[in-house]
Amino acid sequence: MELEFHQLELRYERLKVVRPEQERRMLASLAEIGQQVPIVVVKKVDAGPFVVIDGYKRIRALRRLGRDMVGATCWPGEEAEALIAIRLIETARPETALEQSWLLDELHERFGLSLEELARRFGHSVSWVSRRLALIHELPDSIQEQVRRGEIGAHGAAKYLVPLARANRQACLELVTALGSTRLTSRDLGILYTAYQSGNWLTRQRLLEAPLLFLKSYQEARTAPRVEPGPSDSLLTDLEILSSTARRADRRLRTGVLRNLPENDRQDLSRLLDQSRHEIERMAEHFAEEMGSAGSEHPSGDSEAA
Repeated sequence: MELEFHQLELRYERLKVVRPEQERRMLASLAEIGQQVPIVVVKKVDAGPFVVIDGYKRIRALRRLGRDMVGATCWPGEEAEALIAIRLIETARPETALEQSWLLDELHERFGLSLEELARRFGHSVSWVSRRLALIHELPDSIQEQVRRGEIGAHGAAKYLVPLARANRQACLELVTALGSTRLTSRDLGILYTAYQSGNWLTRQRLLEAPLLFLKSYQEARTAPRVEPGPSDSLLTDLEILSSTARRADRRLRTGVLRNLPENDRQDLSRLLDQSRHEIERMAEHFAEEMGSAGSEHPSGDSEAA
């Protein structure tokens, strides 16, 4: 049958990941030879819309080509049965863990299928179903939406972003925000995840603030010959840690944390602040002295001429 787009209900489009390369191939094929495979729909009542079960990629491509109609085949039976059947007969491309999770969650929440029933219908254990359902509850909704749009690889998201969100949800959100529109490979996401898990707090802060710069530095470090750090590198690291610690403490102070502390704690913190200020002032004096000594050992050209 031929259906107009306004007759379709695209209820389950969100259960599939958009893959740009496949979308381009589909668009080229439809432009050259037209639609060869009908989409799959079901219809609950005579006056209602046709609910699309399979064929969302074809629909998007036909719309981009300016077509008004789409070839469809209408399956009998219920939506849940059609969703399960279409997934079981699809063999051309294996689903990602997140796509499986979205489908299982739809069947569980919308149609009330138990975990035991889902396990039986998909040929897996109840534990497998539970783990799949846990994925979408652990990964923030905003990141799942980016996965659906193809902006983040589904495999990398399931393998690295889900455990990162499980360990530190805010860090996962900050990382994805810092990446912006850059689509990383699963390998790159794995590098960032491993570095975050094994790094100290300074490494984690640098990674979350500038993940692309971190990746670039990582690649350069792997290809460049190893150079032993000199005295200036150690001093630079110390000063960076000092600066980062001061910024972090200042952020905490601005939240009003002091107002909720007992008087004894406030007095202890005040003494520590005085001690820190004294140490920093002493370091600054030594720094100025060293800079002055270095300047006297390397006079300018004018002094030598004199």
